[in-house]
Amino acid sequence: MRKTWAALVATSLAATALAAVPLTAAPAAALANGLALTPPMGWNDWNAFGCDVSEKLVEQTADKIVASGLKAAGYQYVNIDDCWMTHDRDADGDLVPDPAKFPDGIKGVADYVHAKGLKLGIYESAGTLTCAGYPGSLGHEKQDAATFASWGVDYLKYDNCYNQGIPSLQRYTAMRDALAATGRPIVFSLCNWGNESVASWGAGVGNLWRTTGDINASFGSMLSNFHTNVQLAAGAGPGAWNDPDMLEVGNGMTPTEDRSEFSLWAEMAAPLVSGTDLRTASAATLAIYGNREVIAVDQDRLGRQGRPVTLADGLDVLAKPLADGSVAVTLFNENPGRATISTTAAAVGLPAAKGYVLRDLWAHRSTAAGAAGVIAASVPGHGTVMYRVTPTSRPGALAPALVLDTTAPQFTAGGSATVESTFTDDGAKAVTDVRLGLTAPGGWTVKPLTSTRFARVGPGKMAIAAFRVTAPASPTEPIAHIQLTGTAAAHWSGGTARVDAANPAEVPSPVQAPFRTYTDNTAVFGQAGDRLAIDGAGADLWGSTDQYGAVYQQGAEHDGSTTVVELTAQAATSDWAKAGLMVRNDITGSAASPGYVILAEAPGKGYVLQWDSDGDGQLDSNSAPSNQGSGTAVYPSWLKLVRNGSVFTGYWSTDGTSWTQVGQATVPGVATTQDVGVFTSSHSDGTSGEADFTGFTQS
Repeated sequence: MRKTWAALVATSLAATALAAVPLTAAPAAALANGLALTPPMGWNDWNAFGCDVSEKLVEQTADKIVASGLKAAGYQYVNIDDCWMTHDRDADGDLVPDPAKFPDGIKGVADYVHAKGLKLGIYESAGTLTCAGYPGSLGHEKQDAATFASWGVDYLKYDNCYNQGIPSLQRYTAMRDALAATGRPIVFSLCNWGNESVASWGAGVGNLWRTTGDINASFGSMLSNFHTNVQLAAGAGPGAWNDPDMLEVGNGMTPTEDRSEFSLWAEMAAPLVSGTDLRTASAATLAIYGNREVIAVDQDRLGRQGRPVTLADGLDVLAKPLADGSVAVTLFNENPGRATISTTAAAVGLPAAKGYVLRDLWAHRSTAAGAAGVIAASVPGHGTVMYRVTPTSRPGALAPALVLDTTAPQFTAGGSATVESTFTDDGAKAVTDVRLGLTAPGGWTVKPLTSTRFARVGPGKMAIAAFRVTAPASPTEPIAHIQLTGTAAAHWSGGTARVDAANPAEVPSPVQAPFRTYTDNTAVFGQAGDRLAIDGAGADLWGSTDQYGAVYQQGAEHDGSTTVVELTAQAATSDWAKAGLMVRNDITGSAASPGYVILAEAPGKGYVLQWDSDGDGQLDSNSAPSNQGSGTAVYPSWLKLVRNGSVFTGYWSTDGTSWTQVGQATVPGVATTQDVGVFTSSHSDGTSGEADFTGFTQS
């Protein structure tokens, strides 16, 4: 965990010298404590709860880990993060568990967790304070390590805030030695955020070390941590693991993105530590965490981290050798649209063979590739396909590896487009009587433009069919969401093999005058009657980052204006995804136009008024304390923004009648007339999220 407002960057000459060590330096020998011989698996409260940790939460989570089958799948650590203690040490200098949060103390919780067959983790910082401002362990290493051991702690996450400029190696080594002196086996997790080339020395100090800054529940954050961690494979091995931070599976990314994160972390032999509320997790989320075939890759006793085979154009191939001689191959599509990703058995380090078994670890089925060893899949946007690949002398005994890819053109209401399906036989022998098809929702029409039947497709060969697809002329939604699915069936010696490729598509109904649209990144806009929709991305609206999509009326805002809209739904792409009302002199002048104010709702933060207080065209002021909103988000909600000269007042309501004030702002540089409209920003660079609005009125 890291709070940028609390962290002090190491500035001593010693720290500077240490930071100069290249990442390619030979890693230190693994810490000889006999622990974490495979990457740790468990749960940590911080990502989902922050400082709202308690004895009850930890014990209920332990219960859930057992009852859900996650314990049986390998999860064993139940880890308490920051804010578990009081703000002062006792008269003897010992750390004191917060008696309100932990009435039975950490020892009581440890006993409870141990009785479940699980292990307990605790948090501290290698500084004078923790990141949340509680007593740190710098200068108290021996005393705190002995305390943790006496409580029955099994795992220590050791953070980096308030580090006083002392080099990480010095501070973390002190706690390593203190833990060893207790005689209790305690896994040591270094959390210095990847600073000071920790990957080059972490193995001699801890069992795992953070290689990145803090993750958040967005595809962009996950992708950034992946790109950093994947380059550091040389330093990982039994008892010593690169840690790209806790898993955000279940915290707001899409199911496809959740599955990608879990796959990539397993491929990289990273710790699998859940950061979600497991007590309320959906069946789909628990199924991701509980996928034993993927877990087996992470926990493989050989302890090799997967390495990049190719990282190009957002189409990534990773390969991880496994103890049984097979190779885990992960095909990851960073891009938003479906794409075929391909490699070969030779490229991932497998020997020549008559064929190769491709075990799909998410579909839980096996196919066989021919001697050419093509390993390929059509991978959805932000998705991952994960294979366990093994040489075989009898590739004909399994269904052939087939790949079907379909294009995803843009549609408009009543419009037509051509969809192309490409079928490839990567098996050992030819397949016959190949039939290609395309299914669409009711009201859509699909007309083949070419032949869809092929008598024979040989190994390594393709068959291509084209279809003319027409959308309904009168959609019922501002943005209709549909799925076009390509299908293929082919005969082989063992029967009929089938494969499909689903492509989601959006069909917007055009926005009508007097409304206009604008985006400075990626957005789709739609209108149906008085309903408006924006499906857009955007990293944030704050400071120099000003990315959004907007449907607006030019010059409609004026002194005395009142603008009201109902926000009926909002995708939870991030706690700080924003949607609501926007006013500025020129909505097309992102990061530049003054007179800028927004009244927004955020899924995890509630309601907030934000504005540009100095006229530079960038949001810099907030109606609530930093990193906070003013309540719990409710859908639908009504938002109202009132202008009186250069003063703007924002309100929210659950019924459109009784209003609660969010905040008031005096905004410099306000023009006589301004642009006004609705907007959205996903707060997750690269991930789109939709916001739906009804009844926009401006007077």
